Formats: sequence, C-alpha cells, structure tokens
Amino acid sequence: MMSKRSILITGVYGLVGSSIYRHLISQPTQYEVYGMARRKQSSIRVTKEEAIEIPASHFILSDLSDLESLEIDFAEIDTVVHMAANPNTEAPWESVLKNNVVGTYHVFEAAKRAGVRRVIYASTIQVSTGYALEVEPYKSIRAGNFENVPESFEKLTPEKPNWPVNFYAASKAMGETLARMYCSRSNLSIHCLRIGAVNSMDEKIEKLVPISCTKADIARLAECCIQAPNTVKFEVFYGMSDNDYRWPDLENAKKKVGYVPQDKIGFENL
Repeated sequence: MMSKRSILITGVYGLVGSSIYRHLISQPTQYEVYGMARRKQSSIRVTKEEAIEIPASHFILSDLSDLESLEIDFAEIDTVVHMAANPNTEAPWESVLKNNVVGTYHVFEAAKRAGVRRVIYASTIQVSTGYALEVEPYKSIRAGNFENVPESFEKLTPEKPNWPVNFYAASKAMGETLARMYCSRSNLSIHCLRIGAVNSMDEKIEKLVPISCTKADIARLAECCIQAPNTVKFEVFYGMSDNDYRWPDLENAKKKVGYVPQDKIGFENL
C-alpha cells in the first residue's frame, strides 16, 4: 500500500484554498492535509455552507514572514499548495511586496531547505490581462463583441510573455520568475497555476465567462499537479473550466499533468 501524501495548503481559509482542502480531505486514504493561514477565519468569499473546520493538530497560524519557522513547518511535507496572497487588484505596492513577493520567496526557500518535493503556486490569469486589453480576438472577447471573433482562433499559451496591468498581477508574475529560478537551482519542483475567475457560488458573470473556473475544476487541477511525476518539474498552467470563448490554452495542462476540465461555463441562461 502506498503511503499517504502529506499536503500543506497556505491561505487555506481563502476561497480557492478551502476548495482544494475540501477536495483533498474527501480522499483520506490518499492525503494527509494540513492548513496554514494568518487567521483561523474563512474569507468573506466562502459561503457558510462551504466553510471548513481544520483540526488544531493540522493547522498552523502563520503570515509567512518567518522563514525559519516555515522551514520547520514544512518538515515531512510532500507538497505545499501555496494559495496565500493579498488578492486585491487595487492593493498598493507595499502590501503586494510583503504578502505576495516576500511571502512567496519565503515559501519557496523554506520548501527547498525542508526537502519538499513540490510547490503548487497560485498565479493568476491577470498576468495576461494586457492581451485582453490590446490584442485581437482576446480584446473583442473581453468586450463581449463576439461578432468580431473568428470561429477558430489561436489561444494564448503560457509561453507568451507576461502582460500584467496592476501591482497584484505583477507580483504574481514575479512569483513565476522566482519559481523558475528555484527549479533551476535546486531539486524543488514548482507548478504555477494561472487561476481564472473563481467565485463563491460559481455564478455566471457575463464578462468573466471566458476565463472562469469552477471551484471543483481548480481543485482537480491542483490534484493533477500533486500527482504529476517528478519529471514534470517546472510548469505554468492556465486554470480554467470548459468555457464559451475561452482564450487561454489548456493543452499543456492536459499533456503534462492530465488536466481536463469537467465543468462547462457558457452564456446560456445568463
């Protein structure tokens, strides 16, 4: 019998972190799941029905500021799912620097020192927002001008340069760069997930349909990355569902880790 993988989720009380937590603990024979957050309180984006309760034995209170403590916390952990961040697109540079850049550096460095096998890093679709503001047909899709969108068009792949338009997105792009550096200079494996629009009730918000992701699909993608072989060392994947007019490409996630979205988000019944 294979031993259970030990998983630690930072930002576990956030919307995406708690969704991944619920998905993994539903498989107790495969995963031993721990949570980390700066407060033991669910995000306002998490509904009461989906709020999680983590046993004290499996919860760590941390704001990611203490590198040495993180190294101890990560001992014996197979995979760190790093979801903690300031997600505010209007956040000032000082906040994203502390929470999203320095905090992510601490996670990667502590994981390397502790011998963690893999980190799954929460990036964002917003590292590519510039394409949707300036480049066709992504610009027309974002604006809802679908008559200008050809029946077949080239989807945006992760190999295209980042194009963030706010400090939050820029901080996530910096995290991707740090991830690549750590994978080049150590045995650590890091998969960066450019997570789409996830919301608490999986509502269909018209302007976000093409880049939306259900809570179930983002949890599935995270698990695909957890289960991926060690040969899949550094990767960047867009995290979306099977949406109408989806413009980010998911083929590399299918090829490298076997991710195929199970949910469909469309414009019907909006």
